Amino acid sequence: MSRKQRRSFTRAFKLSALARMAATENIRALARELGIERKLLYCWRDQHAGGGAAALRRAGRPSAAELAADEAEVPAAASMPDASRQIAALERKIGQQQLDLDFFRAALRHVRERRRSNGAPGATASTRRPTR
Repeated sequence: MSRKQRRSFTRAFKLSALARMAATENIRALARELGIERKLLYCWRDQHAGGGAAALRRAGRPSAAELAADEAEVPAAASMPDASRQIAALERKIGQQQLDLDFFRAALRHVRERRRSNGAPGATASTRRPTR
């Protein structure tokens, strides 16, 4: 019994197959034409929907060429306004968290001071006799 050798497909091939899949109604005929299983097309479609073209990379450690291609696919200028907005939102959140921490530190300090003056160990004993 011979084992099937696992085939590896490029990202370009997967993207073109997905484009053809979106354009056709007969997925079974497309899979037959491409020489792959129909289930594989659906797997690629789900991966692409979940993570975009970057999710369609080959299995294993990416080569330097694949990493360079990934960086080239994401235009830096297009993502800058989004990144700036996200950075501003995160800085606002950090500022709010710092205010919350300052508030709780002051409240804890206040509680500790009140405990010391309310008969905590080491405090001065009362001079009044307890009434019975």
